[in-house]
Amino acid sequence: MITLRSKNLEQAANLFHALSDGTRLRILQQLQGGEHCVCDLTDAFQTGQSRLSFHLKVLKEAGLVLDRRDGRWMYYSLNPEGLNLLEEFLRLLRTVSKAPGRSTCCG
Repeated sequence: MITLRSKNLEQAANLFHALSDGTRLRILQQLQGGEHCVCDLTDAFQTGQSRLSFHLKVLKEAGLVLDRRDGRWMYYSLNPEGLNLLEEFLRLLRTVSKAPGRSTCCG
């Protein structure tokens, strides 16, 4: 049986936590088109910068978003490595779920 190490499970939990909010999913969708300045994101979501910054921080800590400072502005983009980790975790789950095996309980 294939198992996940606790570090991988912790990374997966952070990824799924970041994905568990509709606003954060919409941010990721917005970043699909490429890098965006935080001011553009604030306008697009019609929300305060502090609320948006909180969501961007969660996405960044999960490894799904990268940031870059240019002068006084912050720019955000999708992190391909974070998306790859998410895909890898899901692929591993699919592999495990397809692996033959029998329960050892109930006969």
